[in-house]
Amino acid sequence: MVYSRDSIWGPMMTNAAVPVTQSAVENFTVRYLRSLGSQVKIRDNEWQVMIPEDVDTELPKGEHVLLCDTVEESDETHEPLHPESSFFQSVLNDASNRAPLGGIRIDATDTDVIVPDWLRESPVSISDIDFTPYYDRYALVILFRVTVETVSEYQQEFLRSIGIDVRSEEVLSNIDETFLTLASSETAAASSEDIATGPEQIEHLIDVSRDPLISEIQPQIDEIHQEASRAADAEIEEYRQLQRQREKECETKITGLRSNIEDLNELIDDKDQTERVEVLKQRREYKSKLQEVETELKELRRGREQGYPDQQREIRERHELEVVVTPVTVTEVEYERGDAKFELKDHGSTVTLTVGYGSGVGVSEDIDCDFCNRPLSEENQLRSITNGVICTSCSGK
Repeated sequence: MVYSRDSIWGPMMTNAAVPVTQSAVENFTVRYLRSLGSQVKIRDNEWQVMIPEDVDTELPKGEHVLLCDTVEESDETHEPLHPESSFFQSVLNDASNRAPLGGIRIDATDTDVIVPDWLRESPVSISDIDFTPYYDRYALVILFRVTVETVSEYQQEFLRSIGIDVRSEEVLSNIDETFLTLASSETAAASSEDIATGPEQIEHLIDVSRDPLISEIQPQIDEIHQEASRAADAEIEEYRQLQRQREKECETKITGLRSNIEDLNELIDDKDQTERVEVLKQRREYKSKLQEVETELKELRRGREQGYPDQQREIRERHELEVVVTPVTVTEVEYERGDAKFELKDHGSTVTLTVGYGSGVGVSEDIDCDFCNRPLSEENQLRSITNGVICTSCSGK
């Protein structure tokens, strides 16, 4: 499997580095089209769009009928609108060229405090939450286009976003969804002159964010790789069968040629000089052909015994995946860091947990069980606070 890194990080835009869900696509598309002066009439999942002829845009002018969340092309008069659709890709590229870089601010007044995974489904109840910001930090939300393809044919293309802290280079969870909520509510974005992160640092963070992004989508890549491997296995098996069939054909030809040579051997003594010359000539032709077929059969058998290494290598190479990760958009997000206090109640006991927190990011530090020291997580929830912080997998009481 080959991973390629596009060296050109290309155009960026404001308000596009969002989790690429269907709702995100629809929110962004309708806002962008209307910002151009286009008319958008929405009826269920069908949109009637009119892009004026005098608008400065690379999008095709005139009328469009968009079908939301429709993967297949229905007919020539309708266009699908979903994260991988060609229309959305055009909108994304057009917006990227129009607004090369932008930013947004997330503070405590914009968002609710995010309940951590280890508390969300816990039997321990939350009586109060308070967030105290101490200082501001910057993050980048980067939207990548991931293309997974083979040498011989296109496989799949999809969009994925990731948030990363500018100073610590820590990958930030939740900030994508927070950003989407703000972007969908017409939050004003900063101009490129207001961006605090320099171009070199942006390029560095784009490069740093590739590996965690690939790790996150690795299961999807593995699934595509398995499909490609199965296709290669099927092609190799088909090649084996064809070669085996060719072996049988050669064996049949050899039997026939040897029979013909034996028949000619019996005729030689009964022929006169002229006829004998003709028979000898024909026998030489049969023997020459026999040698060719025997040589071919020998090569076929050798190939089978060795497992057809050259053909296997050629087939595997044609089905080898190349994963190209190309940045499409970047948005700088200014957010607050501080402490969040969770007042918890459990069977008459009340405990206040104070943890590091980022606005739009969530809890930024691990909380460990007081008994087994395992960190709390979505899989290992908080079970009790009666005698300390106790996790669900802990036997301590």
